[in-house]
Amino acid sequence: MAQKNVALVLGGGGAAGNAWLIGIIAGLAEAGFDLTEAADLVIGTSSGATAAAHVRSGMPPAELLAWVLSPSVQSAGQKWVRSPSSAPSLPMSTVFERMRAIGAAASSAIDLQRAMGAFGLESDAILGPAAVEQRRSMVAARLPRHEWPDRPMIVVAVDAHTGELMAFDRESGVDLVDAVTAATAMPGMAPTHSINGNRYINGGVRSTDNADLAAGYAKVVVLSPFSGRSGPLPEGQFEGLRRQPGMDLASQVESLRKQGSRVEVITPDDDSRTAMGTNQMDPATRIPSARAGFAQGKLEAVRLAFL
Repeated sequence: MAQKNVALVLGGGGAAGNAWLIGIIAGLAEAGFDLTEAADLVIGTSSGATAAAHVRSGMPPAELLAWVLSPSVQSAGQKWVRSPSSAPSLPMSTVFERMRAIGAAASSAIDLQRAMGAFGLESDAILGPAAVEQRRSMVAARLPRHEWPDRPMIVVAVDAHTGELMAFDRESGVDLVDAVTAATAMPGMAPTHSINGNRYINGGVRSTDNADLAAGYAKVVVLSPFSGRSGPLPEGQFEGLRRQPGMDLASQVESLRKQGSRVEVITPDDDSRTAMGTNQMDPATRIPSARAGFAQGKLEAVRLAFL
């Protein structure tokens, strides 16, 4: 069976990573490689799910960058962070310590995903029901459009009860805002999100990138704010989180290549890492990260000559 053509994988990376992704997309387009047009499938994980909705919105890359930098989008993120009723009830350091403990104790990928789901469900009682709608409204405010695109797009979530992967797409019968809200619900930091009676958490607890979902595509471009970095992650957040075999980007890329896919992975360069700072969850990192991503994207275009 002939392979499909181009898959674009957008990995997770907090507020900084989300903005960096859009900056990269805009920079690549400026240099002649418009992935909003070239990608036959877009896969978004965690903050990459929001970026995927941007990429598939029909807006040109330059407008996407302007959207990410706009005051209304910045204020939407700041409102979530600053609102007492919706702010994380646990210190961020405590949340990441719990995630590291879950990863250390897990004996399999599904075990880890179930434990992370249980952590998310446990946190719901502390966060309170008001946080659910407040967060959905914040996600809606950050999407250029609220309808699923005609062209294929997947946003990745995990069932909080079973730990199973859920790849939401146009055929799922789920509202796009709900799908992205579920796909970005980080346990301990945001409430789980209910869809058709099931509760979901962030797809990044399975894999930072979920690049394996691009299987069958001849060409795969992975934009990964965290995975495959040449240097360590800043201390106190995502560093040291244990991944089960096959769930890391390197393993997924190797598998795709063995299946015949041409894969290119772009991760933050030194200037982008500096712009992203030490707290990737901070909305204040969005503007510098988007601008650094734009500059990097223009330099990375030479790597996409195979498209």
